[in-house]
Amino acid sequence: MPSIFQRLFAPSDPKDAMRPLYNAIVAEGRRPHWYVEGRVPDTMDGRFDMIVAILAQALMRLEALGAAQESVWLTELFVDDMDGQLRQEGIGDVVVGKHIGRMVSALGGRLAAYRAALSGEAELDEAIARNLYRGAAPSADALAHVESHLRSRWVRLGCIGRDALMAGDLG
Repeated sequence: MPSIFQRLFAPSDPKDAMRPLYNAIVAEGRRPHWYVEGRVPDTMDGRFDMIVAILAQALMRLEALGAAQESVWLTELFVDDMDGQLRQEGIGDVVVGKHIGRMVSALGGRLAAYRAALSGEAELDEAIARNLYRGAAPSADALAHVESHLRSRWVRLGCIGRDALMAGDLG
């Protein structure tokens, strides 16, 4: 156990302020309804895609709140988590960086797709089909379930302030 002086004078990680939000995003992305009623593939890729969909909404809300630095810290937590997940799966040091690069690229692409869809410039159902189902045709009921829940979350996020969001309130 660290001494009181170690705890008092240890450098704090500014990303820690975003941990409640990141934990809430991951918990939301793991909720069974996405995989049961929404029929998002219950695989590593499917769970990654679901977490990224919710993460993208949180990042867009932080952007709207002018919280650019917080957005960076949240993204860094995502990268740290994905790095740990890859290592846990046995991916070695040599290729972890390449996998992380692809994941960050996927996050950027999905962020752009969801931003366009939620602003009305594109269709949300098309972004969902492409990114959550990876092009496989979902049933109309499954797609409607996911779309309605993501749209509802987006509306609720619009009512949440910076502090509440950082505390993990996803609406």
